[in-house]
Amino acid sequence: MPSRRASDLPSDGTPAGSPGVCPDDRPHPGLPTGASGRVIRAAAKVNLFLEVLGKRADGFHELATLITPVNLYDTLEVQQAAGGELRLVCDPPTVPAGPTNLVWKAAEGLRRAFGVTAGADIRLTKRIPHEAGLGGGSSDAATAIAALNAVWGLNRSTRELAPVAAAVGSDVPVFLLNGPGWCTGRGEIVTPAAVGGPLHLVIVKPPVGCPTAEVYRRVTVPAAPLDGQEALAALASGDPTRVAAALHNRLQPAAFDLQPVVRRVYDALNSCGPLGCLLSGSGSCVFAVCRDRQDAARVARRFETETRDELPGCRAFAVTTPGAMT
Repeated sequence: MPSRRASDLPSDGTPAGSPGVCPDDRPHPGLPTGASGRVIRAAAKVNLFLEVLGKRADGFHELATLITPVNLYDTLEVQQAAGGELRLVCDPPTVPAGPTNLVWKAAEGLRRAFGVTAGADIRLTKRIPHEAGLGGGSSDAATAIAALNAVWGLNRSTRELAPVAAAVGSDVPVFLLNGPGWCTGRGEIVTPAAVGGPLHLVIVKPPVGCPTAEVYRRVTVPAAPLDGQEALAALASGDPTRVAAALHNRLQPAAFDLQPVVRRVYDALNSCGPLGCLLSGSGSCVFAVCRDRQDAARVARRFETETRDELPGCRAFAVTTPGAMT
């Protein structure tokens, strides 16, 4: 399978701690991975297009969505453990480290799928916000599958690993890709998407979360869904103006209804003059498509300056997406 993780995404080049910059992405120093271990970054994502096509018999919604990773990461450190034990440590320690964690579920699913008896020590360092529409848990799970595939010497292909990922969660398989993906079904059917160049975005995390199930309960299935072809073509062109014009998320009104502050954050970000804004996934994060790196830094600084008192507790990140894929 491809070895690329979020570490291969372009950096925004701004020193850590500056306004609007991704958090430090260095791994935690506490776990010695050794010669056979892996330290892998798990990328966040945004949805450039998301359409709800209908309600399925299994209770899920039928989707069509265009997802791209961004260079905001969690970090997983993985090494094989003697005795067949699976141990997961999370930083911060408030993150559940047991069977409810998607990393744990991914590791157990991989062991069942391929008859693995080996154990693993895993440290997960969380930076991607929770209930944000950025896919942090799903990315962590996919990254765990990729790392354990190497550490346990399974050498399975992406095609072989995809069913394991899909069993963990609908959004997990896309994170096994080497870049953006077009996702259908409940999100688990993934096709690589062409990309013409990097996009420069500003992601804002409001001080609230949006529970995914509650957002979907409020969504209205359209009589005539959009097909997303313009969004795919726009991403392939590498033209940020065209990408911004094609932005669409059917879940956005439902998330705004559930959490009115998210609409206020969206309006405030849009007023900073980017090319376009959108809710990511089921929220609560909103993001802006900017003209270039400098424009993204400008938008992030303006948002932080103008909303410091009006919308306290927001966090802004200037990020980039992958460039042209070969």
